[in-house]
Amino acid sequence: QVQLVESGGGLVQAGGSLRLSCAFYGRTFSSYAMGWFRQAPGKEREFVVGISWGGGGSTDYADSVKGRFTISRDNAKNTVYLQMNSLKPEDTARYYCAATPKHFGAVVTGASEYAYWGQGTQVTVSS
Repeated sequence: QVQLVESGGGLVQAGGSLRLSCAFYGRTFSSYAMGWFRQAPGKEREFVVGISWGGGGSTDYADSVKGRFTISRDNAKNTVYLQMNSLKPEDTARYYCAATPKHFGAVVTGASEYAYWGQGTQVTVSS
């Protein structure tokens, strides 16, 4: 069974940075596509960014975070990271890490495609 544990959330001023981490346990991390999603109060969960397994680590970003957020994975540490720069108040949400063994070489953007989810970490950006 896969377990995902997020960390790194917190309160930051607009324009600041945070780095989220998601530790992966239980299976072969390098064989899983990973994604970050977020959910703000009263809103649906939305795709933020994803990274493939294999295929050179392809990535895809939501338009709202392009140029500000960067996803990376360290297969030796079984961890995926989300570096968030130039944070805005509208980035305030609970951020979730997700994993799926599907779709070799492709970024998975649909929440329903992910089999495993972490508990989330709260990010709050003050204006």
